[in-house]
Parts: sequence; structure tokens; C-alpha cells
Amino acid sequence: MRARISILVSATALSLLAGCMVGPKYACPEPLPAQPVPEAFSASALTNNAGTNSVEWKTAQPSAHVPHGNWWKVFNDAELNRLEALASENNQELAVAVARFDQARALVRVARSDLFPHLTADAGLTRQRTSFNSFDRGGPADISHTYNNYTAALDAQWELDLWGRVRQQVAAARARLAASEDDLEAIKLSIQAEVAADYFTLAALNSEYALIQETIQAFRRSFELTQNRRKGGIASDLDVSQAETQLKGAEALLPSIDLQRAQTRNALALLCGQASTGFTVAAPQQLASIPRLEPGLPSELLERRPDIASAERRMAAANADVGVAQTAFYPRVLFHGLAGFQSIDAGTLFDWPSRVWALGPSLQLPIFTGGRNRAELAFSRAGYTATVSQYRQTVLTAFHEVEDQLAAQNLLSSQFAAEQAALASARRTLEISQNRYKAGLITYLEVAIAQNAALDRERNLVRLTSERLTAQVALIKALGGGWTPRPGERASSQ
Repeated sequence: MRARISILVSATALSLLAGCMVGPKYACPEPLPAQPVPEAFSASALTNNAGTNSVEWKTAQPSAHVPHGNWWKVFNDAELNRLEALASENNQELAVAVARFDQARALVRVARSDLFPHLTADAGLTRQRTSFNSFDRGGPADISHTYNNYTAALDAQWELDLWGRVRQQVAAARARLAASEDDLEAIKLSIQAEVAADYFTLAALNSEYALIQETIQAFRRSFELTQNRRKGGIASDLDVSQAETQLKGAEALLPSIDLQRAQTRNALALLCGQASTGFTVAAPQQLASIPRLEPGLPSELLERRPDIASAERRMAAANADVGVAQTAFYPRVLFHGLAGFQSIDAGTLFDWPSRVWALGPSLQLPIFTGGRNRAELAFSRAGYTATVSQYRQTVLTAFHEVEDQLAAQNLLSSQFAAEQAALASARRTLEISQNRYKAGLITYLEVAIAQNAALDRERNLVRLTSERLTAQVALIKALGGGWTPRPGERASSQ
């Protein structure tokens, strides 16, 4: 009885220490150690309303789990919405990320299982022989015995988590689960952005293809006109040859554009998890309008980038790994229990006199491990340092991407306006040259030069529109997805 009370008192005293936890306390480090976080994006100075884009930054609180919404709907395109839905349902890279998330969730349950006692059933039969030269009751046996040994028992084991080893493992697994969820969001956002970018590229190629077809018709009319003028003795054979060369050159552009369209459709099919054969996209002939934000992008949007949130959670997991490595220097207390039956005869195995039981704690204290524990601690600390650097690099990359896309928004818009003016000028030049050619004042070469210049300007305008849409998609991706404007702000189109 006294022995049982002693065991109970010892277990109670040890349980009072169960709240202790060794290891470093986690705190998110500064994302930019060499300088404070900027108060505003520097690209805002490129806007005409730079003074309105002064937004204060705040310490990041990763929130990639906040629903981002279907951000692509800002483009008001039903076909784009269909493709995004297909990609969300069928993309295989996304399916891989979902499976990895399920793995991480299972690992949390694996880690949590060590918080509870483990109970196993053990049943066995052994036939054994004792040694003739063994001792029996203090003297030589002088005889050997051969007999059966039947056992049926329940075995229980539980570790008293004195120093938080198990709890740190659970914390690390939960942090990696959150990181895996953020990775899933990052892959999803990347796929969504790639679908939108390819869709707008395909729409631009369609516009360019239609433009070349219209130009071919115009060149064909010019060629026929030049042939008629040659028959009338007004134009020369050189004029006819130049007109024909121009027509054939424009016709040669169509296969190249058609190849790019086929390749882009195939890329969209892959993103949507579909076979390229038979996959069709009803991309428009005209590109969508360019939606953009009013000046004043809130800095908090960077917090919604899933890659930043994932990097931060991996830091937390690595910090918990350091704690797990530190607990290896402390003693481990385990409780073992056994209850069941044992007999040399199967017929009496479950008789009450055949019962056996055992209960008691065990203490494991590392004395000499050949430097293993210190090496594992150094390994985990180096791993944590690496995750800190990865986190900071991810933040710097986020700044870099947002700055690039903000600059693209402004500079591509300026280039677009300049290209529109250049196209208007090229059309005026073409009109003047055509009138002068009809009046017999110039050769067809000058008309051809003016026509090619106008065609180049129109193609550049189509490509610039595509680049602006793609840059808008890239900006949305850089900011972590869609957003809800704050009071007083609204999305607009231009």
C-alpha cells in the first residue's frame, strides 16, 4: 500500500512540472533588417496624383487565409470566368498541392498522438527450453525444461511531457500545416494569374490576326489598283512588284500568328487540366478595358500574399524544431503499464490465477551521445536561420514585384498614349501618300512605306494593350489576389 502511495505522490509531483517547456519563444523577426519598412511605394511618384498615394505601412500580420474572391471578374469576361473555373477544378498542379496539404494535416494528427497514452494488445505463443547449466533456486539446475508460454496482455505507454518535446513537435506540425495551406493558395493564385495572362495573350493574337486579315484585304485592293494603273500606262512594273511584295509579306505573317495562337490555346488547355485536342477558347477579337486602382494602394495588401504567410509559418515551425532539439538534453519520464494473462497451458491462460500486471515509471537521461544532441541542435538552429533569410527574401521579392508592376502600370499607360498619337500620325501620312500617288506625284514605294508604318503602329497598339492587361494581372498577383477597396476608394477603368 505504501509503495502505491509513493508512486502516486511521485506521479503527482512530476505532473506539476508538466507545464515547463524549453526552447526559444517565437517572435516574428523584422522583414527588412537593414532598413525600416518604406512608408509608401516609390513607384507612386510616377503617377500624376503622387500626393494622394501616401499610405502608412504597418507591421505585417500574414493573412493569406482571408478570402481573396474571384478577382478576375473585374475584367467582366464570361469566357475568362469559365476558364478560371476549369483550372480551379481540374489543374493537376493544384491537385498535387491539395494532396500535400492533406499530408500536412495528417502529420499534425501523428504529432498530437504522442500527447496521449498508447495502448497495444499483445498475444503470443513461445516454446522455449531452459539451459541445463542455468541456476535454479540458487544452485545448478542439473536439468533442462522445455515448455510452452502463452501470453495475452495489454501494454500501455505514455511520456510525461516535462520539457515540451511533444508539444513543440505538435506546434511545428501545425505551423507546417498552415504553411502548406498557404502554399496551396500561392499555387492557386499563380495558376489563376497564368490563365488570365494566357487568355489576354490569346485575345491579343486574335486581334492581331484580324488586323492582318484586314490589312491583307487593303493590300490586295492596292495591288489590283496598281495593276490597273500599269495597264493604263500610269504605273510602272516596279510599282506592281512593290505592291505584290507588300501583299505577300502580309500574308506570310498569318501562319506565324496562327502558330502562336495554337501554342497559347494548348497552354490554356494544360492549365485547365484538359487535353489540347479539341480544346477551344472563345477569346474575343477585341481586348478588355484596363481596370486599375485609384492611387492609394494600402500596404496591408502585401500581408495577403500567401508566399509571405507560408515563409512566416515555416519560421515558426523551425523555431519549434529548435525547442525539440533542446529537450534532448533533458531527462525523459515514461510510464509503462501491462495487464493480462500468462500461462504454460492454453487451457488455463484466462484463469484468474494466470493474471499478470506491471506498472511503473522509467527515467531516461542522456549521459554520452558522442555529440549527437549538440549536432542536432546546431542543425535545427541553422535551419531556423535559413527560414529567417528565406522569409526576408520573400518580403523583398514582394516589394520588387509590386514596384515593377506599379511602374509598368504608369509607363505602359504613357507608352500607350504616345503610340495612339503615333498611329493617328501614321494614318494621316498614309492618306496623304495615297492621294499623292493617285495624282501621279509619287511612286508606290512611298505608299508602301506609309502602309507598313501604319500597320506597325496598329500592331504595337494591340500588343501594348495586351501588355497592360498582363501587367494588371501581375499586379493583382503581386498584391496577393483580389481586394476590397476601403471607403472612399473604388476600382475604375480607363
